[in-house]
Amino acid sequence: MTVPLQKIYKKRFDDPRQREIIWKTLVNDFFQKYIRSSDTVLEVASGYGEFINNVRCKKKLAVDLNPQAEKFADKNVKIYIESSTAMKSIKSASIDKIFVSNFFEHLTRDDIIKTVIEFKRVLKTGGSVLILQPNIRFLATDFWMFFDHLTPIDDRALEEVFSVYGFKLKQKILKFLPYTTKSRFPQSTIFIKIYLKLPFLWSIFGKQSFFVFKKQSFDNN
Repeated sequence: MTVPLQKIYKKRFDDPRQREIIWKTLVNDFFQKYIRSSDTVLEVASGYGEFINNVRCKKKLAVDLNPQAEKFADKNVKIYIESSTAMKSIKSASIDKIFVSNFFEHLTRDDIIKTVIEFKRVLKTGGSVLILQPNIRFLATDFWMFFDHLTPIDDRALEEVFSVYGFKLKQKILKFLPYTTKSRFPQSTIFIKIYLKLPFLWSIFGKQSFFVFKKQSFDNN
């Protein structure tokens, strides 16, 4: 039986306006500093498009398996409805930055490897993958609260698989954001701005890790 993902996501993300507020602030006050105005940016598993719609760059692309993703994307975002394991519409060495949020836990281990290989293919040499990822090290009791989670992700395991396929870890924030948008932490714009400026709060509330992996000029395979 196929997992009814669209029904699950509709119930889980029942307030898209609140998510838009959260993500607009996160992009403007944190993620944007990793993106240049001249960059071509690809978001993988773009969902409601909160990141790719808000980021400022030269060219915006997004990949998602859900056909509904097209209706959430702004007009300046090119959407491709295809798998992260075979992004046939994305040219090799054409992307400066890839952004991924809360995605790898939905994949099998084989598909994680295939996805990392695809990231390597589509990125320019020196390009980067930015990842926001729930870390099971801090979520032993809550990681499985979502029905569609398949693979437990640890920061050390993620570092290992990226290093095997020709990436170098450039930055890691081990504890960064709370686990879900339904956390107990206040979610108004002003509170999010305060949270981002006070890293000591990250160590208290952070259950997700943030990574920047850079594609190397040599092949580790």
